[in-house]
Amino acid sequence: MLQDNQIAVEFREVTFTRNHRPLVSSLNFTIHQGEALILLGRSGSGKTTTMKLINRLFIPTQGEVLFDGIPTTQWDEIKLRRKIGYVIQEIGLFPHFTVERNVGLVPSLEGWKPKQIKMRVRELLDLVGLEPEKFAQRYPNELSGGQRQRVGVARALAADPPVLLMDEPFGALDPITRLELQQEFKRLQQELGKTVLFVTHDIQEAFVLASRIGLMHGGELVVLGTPEEFLRSQHPEALAFLQCLKPAL
Repeated sequence: MLQDNQIAVEFREVTFTRNHRPLVSSLNFTIHQGEALILLGRSGSGKTTTMKLINRLFIPTQGEVLFDGIPTTQWDEIKLRRKIGYVIQEIGLFPHFTVERNVGLVPSLEGWKPKQIKMRVRELLDLVGLEPEKFAQRYPNELSGGQRQRVGVARALAADPPVLLMDEPFGALDPITRLELQQEFKRLQQELGKTVLFVTHDIQEAFVLASRIGLMHGGELVVLGTPEEFLRSQHPEALAFLQCLKPAL
């Protein structure tokens, strides 16, 4: 449930430059606890760069990103990243680890007891719709793309991080599996109350998942609002994306 008075992440006048070229410029926005903020935009618009500024894969050239009220530059980067689940399109499962070991990786690094890890893995596999008895001892190459993506989500949730970053996680899947996972993830996000920043170039996906949509264009955040507000936007880039919502005849 969105709580307006509690901020999970805040961008204050953030610019990130590489090779003298700004990849993102003058970003000012907040992500509230419990909301799903979808960053929408074309390839190269700055979506993934913005995401990587949160878990300190990138450090702002100017301005600051605050996580839980503290600038990311003041966090120990390992501690920061363990508070943030990260799901990407390629999933990044370890091929030589079983599903159980993949999902339990962060809790084991955090020093959880084996019995506690086993219980957590079973709970999470149930949560993402994979029967533990059937899937826990399988290896990633024995799973379908959709199943691997579910394992990736379970792994990101394993140590119960307050924030999830998701970079086009369903982009490589077929349309039916993709829609199933979108709906499943929306249910999970609302049930668990996680704060989510989700990157996509697919406006239909944005409308399925978003509590708010942020539209990136040329490294700037040009529209930020609820799906209803986005529908009313007159920004040319928003209008271009909204054309994609209209059914093809």
